[in-house]
Amino acid sequence: MKSLIKSLFVCIPLLLASCASQQSLQEYYVDNQENPNFISLDIPASILKMDEVELSDIQKEAVESLRKFNMLAFRKTADNSEEYKLEKAKVKEILKDEEFVDLMKINSTYGKGVIKYLGDDDAIDEVIIYGDNKEQGFAVIRVLGKDMNPAHVMHLMEAIKKSDYEGEGLGEIGKFLKG
Repeated sequence: MKSLIKSLFVCIPLLLASCASQQSLQEYYVDNQENPNFISLDIPASILKMDEVELSDIQKEAVESLRKFNMLAFRKTADNSEEYKLEKAKVKEILKDEEFVDLMKINSTYGKGVIKYLGDDDAIDEVIIYGDNKEQGFAVIRVLGKDMNPAHVMHLMEAIKKSDYEGEGLGEIGKFLKG
């Protein structure tokens, strides 16, 4: 009887662990930071140098709600096209989770993508920007902030357009994004 109870104490945690939900986006970032096919970067919001730009009050509010950006990009090559397909499918599966709310879809000459968010409509915790290009690879950008709202995304894009920011400080990710 004691051995049965001991076996249950060993098996139950293993069963619970195997039933855990799918990998989170944060876990995916951590798991792939050291993978040579990925470029990973944490960027403070101050890199945008928005304090030098004349902004409307709502644009200032949008910029002030930002804290930082986490970027993870898979650079596709002729040698890793199978891994590209696998990793792209993993990210898309993670982003299918109902905790991510769709904000908008992107379809441009550079590729396809989606913008989603986590949190409440009036207090977003993070915005996720995903985009892929069959020749280049894919990128996932987590925009972390405090009390952001969906309108902030559009106002932030307008504010960035007003600035002279051209990607400096992004290192390899900047080269990747430029193609």
